[in-house]
Amino acid sequence: MRGVAGMRGKQTVRDMVLSMAVIGAVVAVIYLFLPHDDTDRTKPVDYRIELVTAQRAAPYPVMAPEGLPQGWKPTSVRYDRDAGAAWHLGFLDPDREYVSIEQSTQAYGKYVPKVTLKAENTGRTQLVNGVAWERWAGKKYDALVLRDKGVTTVVTGTAPLARLTEMAEALKGGSTIPSAAPSWPTAGTAAPRS
Repeated sequence: MRGVAGMRGKQTVRDMVLSMAVIGAVVAVIYLFLPHDDTDRTKPVDYRIELVTAQRAAPYPVMAPEGLPQGWKPTSVRYDRDAGAAWHLGFLDPDREYVSIEQSTQAYGKYVPKVTLKAENTGRTQLVNGVAWERWAGKKYDALVLRDKGVTTVVTGTAPLARLTEMAEALKGGSTIPSAAPSWPTAGTAAPRS
């Protein structure tokens, strides 16, 4: 009796392995022959209203890019007056890496590590339009940081330094707002606020 029970146990295991192999083959065939949608499903945001609101409310010149080359896509925006007048504008660069502009009146020593996910000052600088920005490096994000008259501006993300610099070079502050809905993925033009 024990021999028959042992033999049934081996057959059950074998049958289960064969069934799994057949199911795996069917799934593989279905995957190969069904069409895949590899298009980018990230929808661009129109940040014009939030930008105008932030520019009117913030105690500093709120920054936004002007004239970015084709391929940049804005993905997130917010302004929080109660969190140190914090401005956030997030983008995907043409290589689908993340880049954000962060500004706030919060204490520099706490704010920069928070928005850069614990990046640290490298002690080096990067010239952006003739102005020296601090270079920060981290495990998740790198950043360019500018401290100026009670506001800290941070360009940070997963993108390489060249892309962070490209974004920082495109930043305009104060009265610069997109005059029309940008035709994404190209950034729109800007006009003075009335």
